[in-house]
Amino acid sequence: MADAVEAVLDQWRRECPDLDVSPIGVVGRIMRLSRLWDKAIKDFLGEHGLEPGEFDVLSTLRRSGEPYELTAGAFLKASLVTTGAITLRVDRMAAKGLVTREPDPADRRSVKIRLTPRGLEVIDRVLPLHLANEARLLDGLGPGERDRLAAALAALLEARGDTPVR
Repeated sequence: MADAVEAVLDQWRRECPDLDVSPIGVVGRIMRLSRLWDKAIKDFLGEHGLEPGEFDVLSTLRRSGEPYELTAGAFLKASLVTTGAITLRVDRMAAKGLVTREPDPADRRSVKIRLTPRGLEVIDRVLPLHLANEARLLDGLGPGERDRLAAALAALLEARGDTPVR
């Protein structure tokens, strides 16, 4: 299949026939897809008044189960972003009425981040649409191909030391 990465591969094969440039075929395509998908997802979420980071906060809290709250520390582990990024993001989202910060009754030094009823409504409305959008981004693959690709990418992530979030 001829795509932009194949053109790059052809050029490298011509210029450096002694080098194995095949990794570019995978890495280049993943990087290109990442940029295209990042833009598509950002545009989609923007249509729903959300930034990708805000969607991440809403979805992390939603998937944590009732009462849809996490301590700041647990949230950091579940979302894999920096403390500073979370603080600013949660501040903006609290101003929008999507989340609240509540003192943790079990530990006065800790704060819990909680979905508001409005935040729950937003994530429950946008999540099915987001999943349909992501499925659309994979339209070129059948279910078996999706499964094989997901497994191959999981193997690469594991090989790079990515660990599951608990």
